[in-house]
Amino acid sequence: MSTTHEFIRHLKDLERINLSGLRFRLIDAQGQVVGRLAQEISILLQGKDKPTYNPKKEEGDVVIVINASHVHFTHDKWATKLYRWHTGYPGGLRARTAQEQWEKDPRKLIWNAVNGMLPKNKTREARLEKLKIFSEGEHPFRDFPLVPYVPKPRTLADRGLGWPVPQGFEPLNLERYAFRLRTSPRLQGGAARPQLGIEDLLTEEERAALAADTAGRAAAAAAASQSPSRR
Repeated sequence: MSTTHEFIRHLKDLERINLSGLRFRLIDAQGQVVGRLAQEISILLQGKDKPTYNPKKEEGDVVIVINASHVHFTHDKWATKLYRWHTGYPGGLRARTAQEQWEKDPRKLIWNAVNGMLPKNKTREARLEKLKIFSEGEHPFRDFPLVPYVPKPRTLADRGLGWPVPQGFEPLNLERYAFRLRTSPRLQGGAARPQLGIEDLLTEEERAALAADTAGRAAAAAAASQSPSRR
């Protein structure tokens, strides 16, 4: 199908949609992770971002996604994630990796992800009709009042150390602890928590027992120092 025929088909699809009160949300998928992007698209298609959300009404906006061929997968999902379908004949189970699907039609990566995140009922087909995905930046909706939507930035968990090992404790792996101590963002620039002594981590009973043990050791050391040395 040529690009012109594809654009005409997308415009004709709007004739079956009640556009009263709906917005045309434009999303640039370049550099976005497929799963996180599909989650936000499904929210827009269902209208959950509006205070008037009603699961029984179709108030979701029309979502236009451009640059779908520039999305990303995390880890090794390009080679391990499979898209399966059945031909309907015996032994007709087929599978295609994400890399092969991207080479065939990159728009299907986002479409399949959004399709799996929408509720499995009769409204899913109507909501998917309001999803328009394009591989590059060209689209036939330039004359419509587009409202850009910026996806939330990707946040990574801080895997560094929150604070150094308290006094009285020793790490099991000294080499690994030293590496994490050097690479922890929280400990750079004086942002580390104060050093904690072992007393700050004990209960009242444990503190009393520790104090009694310390006093006993001090008394024993004093008695040993005062006793005459044997020759």
